[in-house]
Amino acid sequence: MSRGPLETEISGRKTRTSHAQVVDELGREIISGHYPVGMTLPGDQELAQRFKVSRTVLREAMKTLAAKGLIVPRARIGTKVTPEKQWNLFDSDVLTWHFHKGVDQEFLQHLTEIRLAFEPFASSLAADNADDSDIAQLYKLADAMGDQSHTPGTLAVADLKFHLAIAEASRNPFMRTVGSLIEAALVGIFKLSSPKSNESRIAEVSATHRVIVDAIARRDREGAAQAMRDVIMSGRDRVKSAIT
Repeated sequence: MSRGPLETEISGRKTRTSHAQVVDELGREIISGHYPVGMTLPGDQELAQRFKVSRTVLREAMKTLAAKGLIVPRARIGTKVTPEKQWNLFDSDVLTWHFHKGVDQEFLQHLTEIRLAFEPFASSLAADNADDSDIAQLYKLADAMGDQSHTPGTLAVADLKFHLAIAEASRNPFMRTVGSLIEAALVGIFKLSSPKSNESRIAEVSATHRVIVDAIARRDREGAAQAMRDVIMSGRDRVKSAIT
């Protein structure tokens, strides 16, 4: 079974079957532009020799990459890299490969926009629907973000747990699903926006997330939504500083 981005980040290990290795390496090379849009990939024999896998494993890997929207087989022509607009950005591997390549301002803006489209509303729904145990758990998760021993990776995990818990507390199953769909992007963005070893900044991150929970506890829909917007925009600004 493949690991999700959260489990991978916690464990620090990735599944490395032969199939996974082929998918991961070719996927990274496509996203990075090593194999640019419109290019025909090397033939099956060459790729099978490169990765030291059977034709069966290679074919299954190609099917996986095609399902992610990265390639398309053409009879008598070969396997071509598809236009970027066909890539499935809700696929955790595709998102992870984007972060491995390095995100730019445009990618960051697009990610911020999709987060602003659903996370503030999820927070307002949580203000309506969260019960006492949800609120207690959200406070616990917000406080856990203030642990001064955090590394960027562990703080990213703590951040992700909080935001997924908000989606869960909304009681709208679509919200939790959307959160899961962009989980890899959230892990990547939270790692980039982590204030690292700056104790006052780590405490600030925890405090701003507590503001969201305070509004939910007050049943303040707009206050919860605005507090979430503030957190998203603050994180965006930290990432901008990190990548410029």
